[in-house]
Amino acid sequence: MNPENEAEQPATRAERRRQEAEHAHEIEEAVVAALETEPVPSEAVSAPVGGAPVAAAAATATATKTAAPAEATPGEEEPASNRVLREIMNGPVVLSFLAVLIAFIIGGIMIALTNDEVQETAGYFFAQPGDFFGAVWTAVSGAYGSLFQGAVYNFGKDDFATGIRPLTDTLTYATPLIAAGLGVGLAFRVGLFNIGGRGQMLVAAAAAGWVGFSFPMPMWIHLPVAILAGLAAGAIWGGIVGFLKARTGAHEVILTIMLNYIAFYLISFMLRTPGLLQAPGSVNPKSPAILESAVLPLILGPNYKLHLGFIIVAVATAGVWWLLNRSSTGFRFRAVGTNPNAALVAGVNVKNTYVWAMALAGGLVGLAGVMQILGTTPDGMTSGIDAGIGFDAITVALLGRSRPWGIFAAGILFGAFKAGGFAMQASEGVSVDIVGVVQSLIVLFIAAPPLIRAIFFIPAPDGKLTRRPLRRNSKAVSA
Repeated sequence: MNPENEAEQPATRAERRRQEAEHAHEIEEAVVAALETEPVPSEAVSAPVGGAPVAAAAATATATKTAAPAEATPGEEEPASNRVLREIMNGPVVLSFLAVLIAFIIGGIMIALTNDEVQETAGYFFAQPGDFFGAVWTAVSGAYGSLFQGAVYNFGKDDFATGIRPLTDTLTYATPLIAAGLGVGLAFRVGLFNIGGRGQMLVAAAAAGWVGFSFPMPMWIHLPVAILAGLAAGAIWGGIVGFLKARTGAHEVILTIMLNYIAFYLISFMLRTPGLLQAPGSVNPKSPAILESAVLPLILGPNYKLHLGFIIVAVATAGVWWLLNRSSTGFRFRAVGTNPNAALVAGVNVKNTYVWAMALAGGLVGLAGVMQILGTTPDGMTSGIDAGIGFDAITVALLGRSRPWGIFAAGILFGAFKAGGFAMQASEGVSVDIVGVVQSLIVLFIAAPPLIRAIFFIPAPDGKLTRRPLRRNSKAVSA
């Protein structure tokens, strides 16, 4: 063998390997481009690098890139106005509004079907259809009119100060709903399902109430200490869930359900035991009344129920918004909620994030319990002080899309349902359970955006219509 050829052989092999590596890199880039433009057959994915299917995919990507400018003509481009309109229609605000609208429509149908006059006029519908539609309008408009007057403004009152009282009742009902909704929504953003609102509210109310009736202090000290005690108790109760999930891998749904029962029976025991939470000399399971120095002051005076808690909750909403959208902690929360594995690879301590997120969520839900004991019912605590708010908060968080200000608006809406539902039942004889049905329908439609798009003929976010797949002929396939 020629010595010169022997000397050149290693260099030739190295050059050949370099060229093959460059060629493989080019093919890899072409495959990535092909995946971005159109699906690649499974054969191309499983074929070895440099094989015929991969080369075909590379050729497809090259052809797509080359042909794209020729195919994209100005006449075929989607107008910018259509694109903007589609983005607006598929936005969370519009979809939430449409969900509420369709829920009210279905609720109106139920009101009409259960109305005695509507049922009577339906018996001679074909003889006088106008009577039927008039009865339907009277029943539905009367019910929803009473709902509005019981929740926003009562036009039957003589002066504005008296007529606006229903709105203050709505905001009072909304205060604990917003606080608990913030806690549930914060957990949702981290990928955790916090259904332990009842337990977190109970322990927070017990802690705040105990400080509120046991330690006489000046108001400027007593009220903040009582609030902080309730927040700390709720945060600890929620932090237990985060700690157990982080250390043992236990599911937060099971943990929160069990802690709900533990909190309920623990507080019930303490309310029945003299020397703990039971009022001295009482046989009823109820705590003493909160001292005046720890009661949340009324904002608009003694004629209205609205207390300082609404302002506190509004500040908490702004704080949660800042935390999630403007802080590094909120970025970690959202990263873990989006993809915990990717967040772990990026250096985020996922376990600690779970603990802190559930502690904050428990503190926010506990704030709802604090609002109840120090503001709404300061005459004493019972085991039913949560009033179902812990579970209603899940609905509020869903309607608000787990966004702080969305939860704030949803809480006011559900507060209006609570305040106006009783007025609707009192004036029109419509069962308050209709309001519960409307709330449930809102959750149903919020959880199924494609259903809303189908009802109102709204295109999908990508602008494509969903089509049913064609049924293939089995004989043709087998042939």
